[in-house]
Amino acid sequence: MKPPTRRSLIYLFGIIAIAMAASCKRIETLSPASESLAAHNKALLAGPTKPNVIVILADDIGYEVPAVNGGISYQTPNIDQIANTGMRFTQCRASPLCSPSRFALMTGKYNFRNYTTWGVMGQNEQTLATLFKSAGYTTLAAGKWQFDGGDASIHALGFDDYSVWNPYEIASSGSQGSNYKDPKVYQNGAYEPDTSNLGKYSDDIFTDYVKNFIEVNQANNFFIYYATCLCHAPYSPTPDDPAFATWNPADRLNDTAYFSSMVRYMDKKIGEIITKLQELGLYENTVILFSGDNGTPHHIFSVVDSTAVEGGKGSTLEAGIHVPLVVSWPNGITSPGTINNNLIDFPDIMATCADIAEADVSGFGTLDGISFYNQLTGAAYTPRPWSYNYYNPHTNSGNNKLREWVQDSTYKLYITVNNNYRFYNIKNDPNELAAIKKRNMTPGEKTIYNNFKSILTTMGP
Repeated sequence: MKPPTRRSLIYLFGIIAIAMAASCKRIETLSPASESLAAHNKALLAGPTKPNVIVILADDIGYEVPAVNGGISYQTPNIDQIANTGMRFTQCRASPLCSPSRFALMTGKYNFRNYTTWGVMGQNEQTLATLFKSAGYTTLAAGKWQFDGGDASIHALGFDDYSVWNPYEIASSGSQGSNYKDPKVYQNGAYEPDTSNLGKYSDDIFTDYVKNFIEVNQANNFFIYYATCLCHAPYSPTPDDPAFATWNPADRLNDTAYFSSMVRYMDKKIGEIITKLQELGLYENTVILFSGDNGTPHHIFSVVDSTAVEGGKGSTLEAGIHVPLVVSWPNGITSPGTINNNLIDFPDIMATCADIAEADVSGFGTLDGISFYNQLTGAAYTPRPWSYNYYNPHTNSGNNKLREWVQDSTYKLYITVNNNYRFYNIKNDPNELAAIKKRNMTPGEKTIYNNFKSILTTMGP
């Protein structure tokens, strides 16, 4: 690992801890609810309309970034608000890189079923958007697309409207244009003229598009998938930074000292969407789900509980796959401030959305998700017993090998290409430095090892 730069150290240790006011909200740890509460919530759901749903997927935001998860390096009051008015999940896992994660999120399937090429999704896939369209929702994609195919694919994959960056997966990332200042934005089947966005910022454009879509469709049920460009590299000034006015994005400035302000600006944009919903009287009947697509990048150092933590994007370690997940459903459905310690896999979001929208997904083929809808509503539930990942990134990088594993929140078992197994206690050994040998396993660990091994023999292609 390269040592941090002097500026990174200044950025890391010069931050001011955010004063956290004592909350008057009651914080609960989730446990299976009674049938009477389930019946109560069922009655609440029997309103005149289904809830609107907004899925916000941040780029390169690991679990440690939102302040509500214990970090003190960044200001995230709006993400924290989603958690404090809803449910905060502490054990959500994605893939180590964005494209595999987005496939799992969008299609509800583990990667071995449909992920073959970086950033290219087949137009025949059933997605979150086709799910919501089948249930009568109007749909929007905003921000980073990264599924290829431009206008044809965006519509084929279920979206009625869109304003995106990266509509085609082009070999040279430079030809995709800036993802921040002077952005290359794709709408209505074509790129907007470069001159129309000079001096503008991508996530300003996309957030405004989202807010306009909400206003136009306020009488309809709508689903919005907003994949922010923030906070991916290049690390650069936002419109709230003095350096933004003179910054030339063609210089490809990449200074990690700007990461903090990028997080703050991303949170600000989320706040604008919340405010729009409140102004239109839609907030109470809108489910907002926020997550990150993979761990924070290497060389981004964050402080959590007085400890400096380095991001692990691209790694199968916890730092690369442990992501934030907060869900707000204010209309008396989700108890405010609930903490959920159950396992969540990205395909679970599809299953949960199907329950929220009352959508029929019987024609979607094999789906791998387990719905956490009952956990949101307070009904009885059975938590996911294990988390699985089939990670074959299909990149041009040197770290392009298949990794496959099963885990819970304490133990993790890999199967190697040679059908060998490596077993770790990821709580005690988060960097996976010392695999547990069979002869040293406790009886309980042997039971977990054998269970995980049996799962691995049945998963995969």
